[in-house]
Amino acid sequence: MRRLKQGAALAVATVAALAGTLATGSPAMAASTPIGACGGGSYHEIDRHDLGKATVYLLYNGTTNCVVTWKDSRNSTYVNAVMRVEGSTTWGQDPGNFSTYAGPVKISAKGKCIQWGGDYGSAYYTSPFEHCG
Repeated sequence: MRRLKQGAALAVATVAALAGTLATGSPAMAASTPIGACGGGSYHEIDRHDLGKATVYLLYNGTTNCVVTWKDSRNSTYVNAVMRVEGSTTWGQDPGNFSTYAGPVKISAKGKCIQWGGDYGSAYYTSPFEHCG
């Protein structure tokens, strides 16, 4: 009987360990599109700016603006996505040497204008305040 209890305890511990492994899984995969980076199909592109070897995308889902700077090819060049609401001095940003894209930077700005942009290496773009609503 003792051996049966030990076997059962071992089986329960093994199942718990496997469940923990499955629950944590591997890290999330990078998005394959700017819309995917923002969180999915409810976002649509409302503006973009070409930086040469990357493009800054401004997307919107009806309530939230999202900026992603998307590289034309995988590399370690510095990239950033930025955005702020008119009247604020604080920029939302995501700077780094990411392989594919920077962002998403998300801001809800109901009834206000936004300023958005991004960097790729030494190329950069910052919009005027626009897309008001």
